Amino acid sequence: MEKPLVNRVANSGIITINLEEYFPTNEVIDFDLKGYLFKELILKEKDFRAALKEHDWQQYEGKVVTLFCSTDAIIPTWAYMLVSSYCSGIASDLFQGTKQDYLTYYYKQLLNKIDYTQYQDKRIVIKGCSNKPVPTLAYMEITEKLKPFAQSIMYGEPCSTVPIFKRPRKV
Repeated sequence: MEKPLVNRVANSGIITINLEEYFPTNEVIDFDLKGYLFKELILKEKDFRAALKEHDWQQYEGKVVTLFCSTDAIIPTWAYMLVSSYCSGIASDLFQGTKQDYLTYYYKQLLNKIDYTQYQDKRIVIKGCSNKPVPTLAYMEITEKLKPFAQSIMYGEPCSTVPIFKRPRKV
């Protein structure tokens, strides 16, 4: 007589945290000031103002706009303020930095809001193999936040994990 198949992973009590589930729902779009520079070096105020006036700002409706300059140019603070004034009320959020900078900031803020006491003495797997660009810092941050509470922290998939942390047994 055959023994029934038992899903030992499902019955193990392991809690899986998938950081990809926390990924921003609003699209994140880059706004690079490089294209507004004269010879990719200098920002001319008159030309910049004219270009911004003609720009299609509605394309950013409901999106997160990351504002940065990809060249090694000195950008005056007022330039960021001017772009901000155009995005205000259209974009869902405006961030000074790259998309990667934004995602790092976003995850750090989000992970600071979680009540980690719910993971007291639990075995945790932080899911790997993400389809979205979850920043490495998010994995580092959640490990730091879980460590005081979790019995163990692993990385990967519940069926194949890499041990990260295990609380020593009390004697």
